[in-house]
Amino acid sequence: MVQDPDKLVWLSQTTLSVDETMETVRRLRERFPNLQDPPSDDICYATQNRQVAIKKIAPQADLVLVVGSSNSSNSVRLKEVALEYGAKAAYRVDFANEVKQEWLDGVRTVGVTSGASVPEVLVQELLDDLADAGYSDVRATVTAEEDLVFSLPKELRQDVNGKRDERALGGRVR
Repeated sequence: MVQDPDKLVWLSQTTLSVDETMETVRRLRERFPNLQDPPSDDICYATQNRQVAIKKIAPQADLVLVVGSSNSSNSVRLKEVALEYGAKAAYRVDFANEVKQEWLDGVRTVGVTSGASVPEVLVQELLDDLADAGYSDVRATVTAEEDLVFSLPKELRQDVNGKRDERALGGRVR
């Protein structure tokens, strides 16, 4: 029960794509027409961009491999999205050495992606192993350029002289 439907704001922490989230918001607006948007736009574009890319390559892939931890919801979601959008098979691995030979049997095209915070070295190790297995023709799929820069919280920023701003830390400036 909503006490005051004119004082509602939606917030979301999700691995759904922006499109899927906005569909949910649309349905909420049908019930609560005065629903307000969040006060800031903090969408994780790295997650969104990877989902967009996997949707594009999944229909062409016999196999999609997602590098990322099982406790990473965005990595788990990438595997699900790959299957939803037409990959014949998809697996999530933490490391390249977890790929099983039988996954590659009869596979002509392998799609590779990773969770948003996966170190690039882990993806490169997988690509190197795939090249050793005969999958050396690598083509990048770019759906967006990630050039967002998020500022540090004011408590951690330093001034131009390399000193912390003590005012931001609640201290005194001399």
